[in-house]
Amino acid sequence: MAAAAAAAPDPWQRAAPRKRRSAGRRPRRREAAAPGPQAELETKLDADSGVVLRRLQEAEKDLLISDFWSSALETINTCLTKYLEQLKTPVGTLLDALGNLHLDSSIDESVVVPDSIPGETLVTGTCHLKCVCYGIGNFATCIIARNQLMFLLLFLEKCQIPRSHCWVYDPLFSQLEIAVLNTLGVTVLRENEEGKRSIRGEPTIFYMLHCGTALYNNLLWSNWSGEALSKMVIIGNSFQGLEERLLARVLQKHYPYVAKILKGLEELEFPQTSQYMDVFNDTSVHWFPVQKLVQFSIDTWAFREEPDYQDCEDLEIIRKKTSDPSEMDWNAL
Repeated sequence: MAAAAAAAPDPWQRAAPRKRRSAGRRPRRREAAAPGPQAELETKLDADSGVVLRRLQEAEKDLLISDFWSSALETINTCLTKYLEQLKTPVGTLLDALGNLHLDSSIDESVVVPDSIPGETLVTGTCHLKCVCYGIGNFATCIIARNQLMFLLLFLEKCQIPRSHCWVYDPLFSQLEIAVLNTLGVTVLRENEEGKRSIRGEPTIFYMLHCGTALYNNLLWSNWSGEALSKMVIIGNSFQGLEERLLARVLQKHYPYVAKILKGLEELEFPQTSQYMDVFNDTSVHWFPVQKLVQFSIDTWAFREEPDYQDCEDLEIIRKKTSDPSEMDWNAL
């Protein structure tokens, strides 16, 4: 018994000190690297993007249940039906391919998030339209711009225009807004085109709400032919309203393409409701009937002078910045 007791270990007995390893062989504790400025920026952008996307979803829900949305669809439907009748494709008229733009209660994809409220769909069939959006504004902080962006996203879905076929630009976009647009799947332009984009023969819808008159003038100049204009639709400031607000001499001198095209277009005003009065006021859908364009004289089409606006006062457009050769980024070459 005594021998057994002596052999039993004492629970309070102090353990013998371990032999210390040399400092050179001691495993070092892994320290977590402090996040760098870029990582912190990306983390903040992710968090802020989530906030903006949730606000867009709220704007979507309000828009879909409003009287304005259904009325606006009818206005667009009326205009696009006429517009598509004059566009021919090898497989017949785009109107036939579009299925008369009838409304369907089903929806294939959500606009912002998977649980978004479904809405009507404009079935476009084999019609391949493209879209360009200028001047949407700072939608991260401005509710008007946010509603305008949400309308654009819903419009793309109803016309079955892939978001990757929608080009968006505003010189005032922040890094956050560019990140959100990339998340939404639209194509963000990197260069200020000043509206000077040619459609290159492809049917294109331009979404330009509350933009400066020079932007419309530049767009018309870039597509100044009956063939190109007949393939365009412009959703933006009422051209009739521009004619009424601007003096005739100012319109003809500084915005000659807007002045000339007034007799070659048809426009339908957007509905006006108290809820979206500040969002879509003075907005119309414009298209250019061939029957009107063919009545223009040869001299009208021959005038192709590029706008410069050097002596134009109150120019409501942000001009493209000209790069200084001394500041060229040679690493980008």
